[in-house]
Amino acid sequence: MMIRQLIGTLGLLALALAPAMAQQSPQPFRDPAVPMEKRIDNLLSLMTLDEKINCLGTRTGVPRLGVPNFGTSEGIHGVVQRGGGRPERAAITTTQFPQPPGMGESWDPELVRQAGGVEGYEARFITQTEKYNRQILMLWGPQADLARDPRWGRSEEVYGEDPFFNGTMVVAFTKGLQGDDPRYWQSAALLKHFLANSNENLRTSSSSDFDQRLFWEYYSVPFRMGFLEGGAKGVMASYNSWNGTPMAINPILKSIVAKEWGVDVLSSDGGAVKLLVTDHKRFANQQQAVVACLKAGINQFLDTYIDETKAAIKDGSVTETEIDDLLRPKFRVTIRLGLLDPPEMVPYSKIKDSPEPWNADKDKSVSEKMALESVVLLKNANALLPLKKDSIKSIAVIGPLADSVHWDWYGGTPPHAVTPLEGIRNALGPNVKVNYAADEIGNAAVHAAQSSDVAVVVVGNDPTCGPDMAHDWHNTPDGGGTLPCTVPSDGREGRDREIITLEQEQLIKQVYAVNPKTVVILISSFPFAINWTQSNIPAILHMAHSSQDEGTALAKVLFGDYNPGGHLVTTWPKSVDQLPPMMDYDIRHGRTYMYFKGDPLYPFGYGLSYTTFSYANLKTSAAEVASDGTVTISVDVTNTGSQTGDEVVQLYVKHLKSKVQRPLEELKGFQRVTLNPNETKTVRLQLKVSTLAFWDEKQSQFRVEAEPVKLMIGNSSKDIKLATTVTVR
Repeated sequence: MMIRQLIGTLGLLALALAPAMAQQSPQPFRDPAVPMEKRIDNLLSLMTLDEKINCLGTRTGVPRLGVPNFGTSEGIHGVVQRGGGRPERAAITTTQFPQPPGMGESWDPELVRQAGGVEGYEARFITQTEKYNRQILMLWGPQADLARDPRWGRSEEVYGEDPFFNGTMVVAFTKGLQGDDPRYWQSAALLKHFLANSNENLRTSSSSDFDQRLFWEYYSVPFRMGFLEGGAKGVMASYNSWNGTPMAINPILKSIVAKEWGVDVLSSDGGAVKLLVTDHKRFANQQQAVVACLKAGINQFLDTYIDETKAAIKDGSVTETEIDDLLRPKFRVTIRLGLLDPPEMVPYSKIKDSPEPWNADKDKSVSEKMALESVVLLKNANALLPLKKDSIKSIAVIGPLADSVHWDWYGGTPPHAVTPLEGIRNALGPNVKVNYAADEIGNAAVHAAQSSDVAVVVVGNDPTCGPDMAHDWHNTPDGGGTLPCTVPSDGREGRDREIITLEQEQLIKQVYAVNPKTVVILISSFPFAINWTQSNIPAILHMAHSSQDEGTALAKVLFGDYNPGGHLVTTWPKSVDQLPPMMDYDIRHGRTYMYFKGDPLYPFGYGLSYTTFSYANLKTSAAEVASDGTVTISVDVTNTGSQTGDEVVQLYVKHLKSKVQRPLEELKGFQRVTLNPNETKTVRLQLKVSTLAFWDEKQSQFRVEAEPVKLMIGNSSKDIKLATTVTVR
C-alpha cells in the first residue's frame, strides 16, 4: 500500500513539475535571447577537446550536441557541387554565371548582387533539402584579388584590375550571398586569396614584394571593402609570401584582418601548411607549421592538422584556451546563419523542398541578363552589326569554341548550356542555312565561309588546360605545380600564360580572306593581343567563359535583339613588351591603366554600342569640399542614336598638386544607364573625399591632401568627355 501511495505521489509530483520543466529555457547556446558571446561560452564549455580540434577543419558541426555543420563550397560564379566519383554524391546542377571578369564587364553592381543572391539561395536550398545530404553554407567567394598582369593564369577568377571597381563588385556579390535580413545570413562569404596572389608559376614559394602604400591603396582594397562595406567575415590566406613572410603565418592576419577588419574565419589554402615545410622551408615538420598557423590565427585548416594539434596541446606549445579563442569566431558564423535558433525565427529556413531554383524563372532571368550585360563590343566598322535576319540566307559558324561552352575548375554543373552555334540556329530558325566548321582541317572553315553570306568565327582560350585537376596536375622541373597545356597563351590555376597572342588568328585570317563580312567572337578568360584582328576584321565581340546562356546572349547581340553595353575591366596590351617583369609587384612601374606606359590595344573601361551617346552639363555640388565631405557629380547623358542602349558613365580623378606619387588617373565612380533614342538622363555620382587619401607611411594612417583634384567623366579611361576641378581644403 505504501509503495502504491509513493508511486502515486511521485506521479502527481511529476505532473505538477511538468509545466515548469517545459517552460525552462534550452541550453544557453540554443537560446536566441542570450547574447552571442555568452552562447558561445556555453557551447565551448560543453565540447570535448577532440570536438574542438575537429571544428578547426571545414566541418564545424558538433553532432553530440546537435550543432549543425555549416559546410563549404567553391562559389565564385556559381555553386560548385560535383559528384566526385561517388554514387551517393551525384553532381547537383546549379546556375552558372560568366567567370568573374565577365560579371565585371557588366559594370552593374546591382546585377552582381542579384547573381550572388541566386548563388546564396541555391546553397541554402541544397543544404536544407534532405535528399542532397550535404552542407555548403560557407561559399568560397568572391575572389577579391586584382588582375595585375594579363599573363596571370587565374585572372579568370577576378573582376578586374582596379581596386575600387573590384571592391565594389566584391561588396555587391557578398551582400547577395549573405542576403538582406538584418539578423540572419542566407549564406556566408569567404574571400580569396589574401594577399597579392597574382602569379601561378612558383606561387607556392614566391614572395610578392611591395611597400605599405601599395598594401593599403591597391592590393588590400577589395578585401577591406568586402569586409567593412560588404559584411564578409571569412577569408582564405594565399600560398605566397608578402615581403618574405608566408601569408598563412603573416602577422597581419591577426593585427589587421581580424582585429581591424573584424574577420572571423581565417582559412589556410589547400595544402598550404605543408608548403611552409616543403616549399617555403620555414619549419622542420608539419607540427611546427600547424602550431605557427594556429598562433597566426588560422582557424580553418585545409590540410593535415588534427594529430599535430593534439601533439602540440600535449607538449604544451598550444593550450586549450587558445583553441577556444580560435573557435569562438567560427561559431559566430554558425549563429549568424541561424543554425542554432528555432527555424521559425530564421527566414531562410523555409528554402527547401520546393522546385529546384536553378530551373525557376527567377534564377534563369538573372543568368540570362548577366550573360547579355557581360558582352563587350570591341569593334563595329561600318555598322556591320547587328546582322539583319531578313537579309541572311546562309551563315557560317566557325571555330573551336563555336559548338561548346567551356567550364573552368571553379565552375559547377549548369541546368542547361547553350553554345554559340545553338544560339545562332535558334535565333535564325530553319529557313537560314547554317554552315558549321570546327576548324580549318580539310579547308572546312574556308568552304563554310565561301558559301555563306556572313561568317562568324568563335575563338578563344581553353580555361581548363585539361579537365581533371586531380589527375592533370603535376610538378615541373622549376618546382611549380602546373598543367600540361600545349598552347602557350593558355593559363589557369598553377600555370601563367607564356604569351598573350592568339594562335587562332590564323583561322580568322583564312576566313576573312574569302568572306569580308566576318564577325569575330572572342570568348576568353583574359586579354589577348589581337592586333591583326582589330586592324582588319570589321566586327569583334568579347565574352568571358562559363555562362550557361552564352549562346543565347551572343545570338541576341548578333541579330540586334540586344544592344551590347559591356565594358572591359582590364587594360589589353598590344604586346607583352608593354608589361613589366611578371614578378614585379610594384604596379607603379607600368601596370594597369593607372600607370600603363604606351598605347594599349583596348583601354580599361572600353566598350562600344550600336548607338551613340553625348555628354553635357557636368556639374559638382560644390567647388570646394572638406576632407571629410562628399561631393556630388552630375552629368547629362543623351542617346543620340536610333537604338535603345546602355552607356557606362565612368568617373576618374587626377591629383593635380599631390606631394606624393599618384596614379595617372583613378576610377572613383561609375553607373550603367539605359537610354532610349533621344532620351536624356542626369547621372549622379557620389565621391567621398576620404577615398582620395593616400597612406602616410610615417604616420601609419590615411591622409587626405588639401589640393585641387581634377574630376573626369567618360566612357573609358582613355575617352574622357568632360572634366572639371574641385578643391579639397
